[in-house]
Parts: sequence; structure tokens; C-alpha cells
Amino acid sequence: MSGTDLVNPLEASDTVAEARRHMAVCNACRYCEGYCAVFPAMTLRREFSTGDLTHLANLCHNCKGCYHACQYAPPHAFGINLPQTFANLRQESYAAYAWPPAMGRLFARNGTLVSLLTALFVALALLVAAAVVDPSVLYAAQTGPGAFFRVIPLWLINLLAGLSFGYAVVALSMGGWRYWRGTGRAGGAPLEVRPVAEATVDILALRNLGGGGHGCNDLDEGFSTVRRWFHHATFYGFLLCFASTTSGAVAHHVFGAVAPYSFWSLTVQLGTWGGLLLCVGTTGLAWVKTATDQGPVARNLMGGEYAILALLLLVSATGLLLLAVRHTGAMGITFALHLGLVLALFVALPYSKMVHGVYRGLALIRNAREKRAAAG
Repeated sequence: MSGTDLVNPLEASDTVAEARRHMAVCNACRYCEGYCAVFPAMTLRREFSTGDLTHLANLCHNCKGCYHACQYAPPHAFGINLPQTFANLRQESYAAYAWPPAMGRLFARNGTLVSLLTALFVALALLVAAAVVDPSVLYAAQTGPGAFFRVIPLWLINLLAGLSFGYAVVALSMGGWRYWRGTGRAGGAPLEVRPVAEATVDILALRNLGGGGHGCNDLDEGFSTVRRWFHHATFYGFLLCFASTTSGAVAHHVFGAVAPYSFWSLTVQLGTWGGLLLCVGTTGLAWVKTATDQGPVARNLMGGEYAILALLLLVSATGLLLLAVRHTGAMGITFALHLGLVLALFVALPYSKMVHGVYRGLALIRNAREKRAAAG
């Protein structure tokens, strides 16, 4: 057992014990060895510490191929259901390594958390807009440079967005650092560039959502890449929207260009295409969750996953709506609504399914490092 496991917050978890039982069976069978990154990583271990199991759970991309191929899956007496067990362990790892540690309890009801934050920040943004702006301005068409800032002052937008986004970055970074330490092995090799580069390619291409190359069991025992493409749309849509916000900030603070910008400007084009991709991706992922075989699904986690998908959809949809009505009297309320949803998303990020991007990315880096060490 590694030194980190002696204080691992997951040490007494029943889910960890169940995952260890599953790995004992899988490591003896090895029928699924070529299915995904988990099983080759499994074969590098003879024993499974809590850190090892947490790492393997976050390396799993929930393709469900092993469940449909497994001769020991329910109703067999062994009851091997690795996708469901690993999904529960991932959720517990999010809670165990959350920062601040006391906030980890929010993962138990993160669907409720996301819903409450959404309602709270939308209400806050609407109240702020109503309090600081004369109704004749709030409900009147605003045009020309600075139109948005007549509804909510720029300094207040920067304050609210800066605090919420800064908190999200710090909380996600601290959670990732705690996870890296908690899943590492004592005396591990220092981090190198090549494993990071390999993991980055895996992340950008979502290679592990392709199963062994023929796709995942997204809907049933048949192979499909549908979830991979919807995930691509969500992932790259989110990145494009972030790039849109960043380019807008640069245009304003560096070049002195004040929003709203032309439809053909870089900022608006990035946001438009990002918003469209997010709408398609989140709707598609929600449909896949509804249509998939529920046998390998951890249904107790569905509420939180639907909630964050709904919040992402609302952020992107209201952003597109704002683009459509920005020169009309509906702009003020729409802008406040969109801002409230964005603030809710920032605050919810460290305590929602979105943290899987950080933990899974770190798991892929560790996996790439282990593969290089085994080959060398």
C-alpha cells in the first residue's frame, strides 16, 4: 500500500471494496483486455490499492463494452458490473478530493445543488438589473457601443464573473492536485512532457470513447460512436464559447473595442458556433442517457448529470437568444438571465459532473506515464 493510501479518504468506502472484488475477477479473466485503457492498466497491477482503484475508475470512459461482453455480469452470481461500480467510485472520488473538503458533501445532492444555484444566480442577476437600471432603460432597445453595460455596469459584471470564475479555477485546481496525490504511488517517476502530450491527444480526440476502435455500447450491445460525437460537440462547443469570452475581453481591454460586436466578428462567430455545438451536444448526451440500456448505469447519479447538461444547454440557448434580440427591448432581461446562468455554471463547476474533465485528464496522464515505464 502506498503512503498516500494510508490517509486516503476513500479507504473505508464500500464502493472501493466492491471495485476491488470486481478487479480480482477481471484480472483473473482478462477477456476484455483489449476493450479500453482500463484493462491494460489493470494488468500492470497485482494488487489494487485504494489509489489504484480510484485511478482506474477515472480512467474508465463508461463505454459499457465490458458489461455486455462479461460472462460474469448479472444475473451471474458474481454480479460483475464494472461500469456501474466505477461510476459510483468516480462520484465518491469527486467528493473525497473536492476543495474545500467540506464542500465534498455537495456531491451527494449535486443535482439539487445545480438547480438551486441556477435559480439563485438567475434571480440575483435579474434583481441586480432591476435595482441598478431605470426600467425605461431595462426594457428599451439599446444599440451602439456599450449597450450591454447600460443594463448591468461593466464593473459589476467583471466583479461577479471574476469572483465566480476565479473560485471555480482555484477549486478545480486544488481538487485535481488532491486527486493526483491521493491516487499516486510512493516514489513515482517525475512528470515528463511525452506522457502529457500523449494524454492531450487522447483528450482532444476522445480516443477512449471509441472503445477498442469500433465504438462503445452507447445504446445497447451494438457498437456505436454516437456518444463520442455528442461529447465532441459539447466539449468543443464549450471551448469555443470560452474562446469567445476571452476574445471579447481582449478586444475590449486591449484594443478598446466595446461590445456589442458585429455578427461577423471573431467574438460573435466563436460564440455562435460554440453555442450551437453546445445545444446539439448536451441535448444528444441527455438523449443517450435516456435511451441507453439501464443495466450498467448508476441511476442514482442521473439527477446530477441531467442537471449540469440542462444548465449547459440553458447557458448556450440564452446566449444564442441574446444574439437574436440584442437590438430589441428584450435584450435587458435576456442579458441578465444569461449572466445569471453563466455565474451559476462557474460556481457549480467544481461540484458537478464537469470535474470529470480534470480527473479523467489526470488519469490519462498517469496512464501514459505507466505505459512508457512498462515499455521501457
